[in-house]
Amino acid sequence: MTDAGDPLRPFLLERFAEFLTLEQGSSARTDESYARDLRRLAEWSAAHGAPDPAALSATHLREYVYYLKDLGLSPSSIRRGVSAMHTWFKFLMAEGVVKADPSERLETPKKWRTLPEVLTPAEVEKLLTAIPIDEPLAFRDRAMLELAYGAGLRVGEWITIKVSDLMLDAGVVRVFGKGSKERLVPVGGSATGAVAIYLRELRPRLERGKGAGVLFLNARGAPLSRMGAWKILRKYVTLAGITKLVTPHTLRHSFATHLLEGGADLRSVQEMLGHADIGTTQIYTHVDREYLRSVHKQFHPRG
Repeated sequence: MTDAGDPLRPFLLERFAEFLTLEQGSSARTDESYARDLRRLAEWSAAHGAPDPAALSATHLREYVYYLKDLGLSPSSIRRGVSAMHTWFKFLMAEGVVKADPSERLETPKKWRTLPEVLTPAEVEKLLTAIPIDEPLAFRDRAMLELAYGAGLRVGEWITIKVSDLMLDAGVVRVFGKGSKERLVPVGGSATGAVAIYLRELRPRLERGKGAGVLFLNARGAPLSRMGAWKILRKYVTLAGITKLVTPHTLRHSFATHLLEGGADLRSVQEMLGHADIGTTQIYTHVDREYLRSVHKQFHPRG
C-alpha cells in the first residue's frame, strides 16, 4: 500500500505496473526491470525539481540519461530504461496525466556519436570561481572540480582517486579507468595547487578513519559517492548562473575540446582520456571543426 505522503505517489508506478501486467501482457522479467528503471527515474525527478510526470521536460530526461551514463550503467541497460520511459509516457498520456511525451525524441546510447554541450573556457572559470571561500567544504569542492576538469576524468575516476595516486611535484595523477586500466595524466598548476591546499587545510579534519585512503571525502569522513559529486557540481553550476546542461561528463568533454581547440593532437588527447580506440576520441574533432569555422567566420575578412 502506498503511503499518502510518499513523494513517488504522483508518478503512478503501481498503476503502471498493473497496466503492464494486465494490458501489455509483458513478461515478469520485463515488469520487474521497468519497475526498477522507473522508480529510479521517479526518485531522481523528485530530487531534481520535477515532483510529478507533468513537470518532466525533454531537458530533464536528457540530463537523467547522462546521469545513468555517469553511474556506469551499460548501454543496454540505458536503452531498456529509455524504452521503459517511452511505454510509461504512452500510459500517462492515455490516462490524461500528461498532454505530451517528452521522451519522444530521446536518444539512446547507440546514437551517442555526438557530444552534449561543452563549457567555454570562460564558463569553466565562472564555475570554479563560484565556490564561496566561506563554504565549509570549499577547499574540497574547488580541488575536486579543478582536478575533474584539469585531468579530464570520468566521475567514477574522480571519486576513487587515492591520496597515494597523486604525484603533485611531478604534476601528474595516476588514474584507474575502465577495466582498471592504469594511466598517468598530467595536471596543471591550478589543479595541483587546489589539491595541495585541500590536502593541507581540510582533508585531515575530514578523515576519521573511514576514508580508506580516498582523496575526496564527504562531511562524515567517508569517500564521496557519485550522487554526492553530482550534487556538488549542480550546486556550483547554479551559483555560477550557467544555464547549459552540465553533468560530470561535461567537464571531461570540455577538457578534451579545449585541448583540441588549443592545438593538441588527437593521439595525445586519446592517451589523456584513456580511450582504448582513437575512434572514440574522434567524436571531439567535429567540435573542434565547428570552433575553427566560427573563428574563420569571425576573423577572416571574407568569412
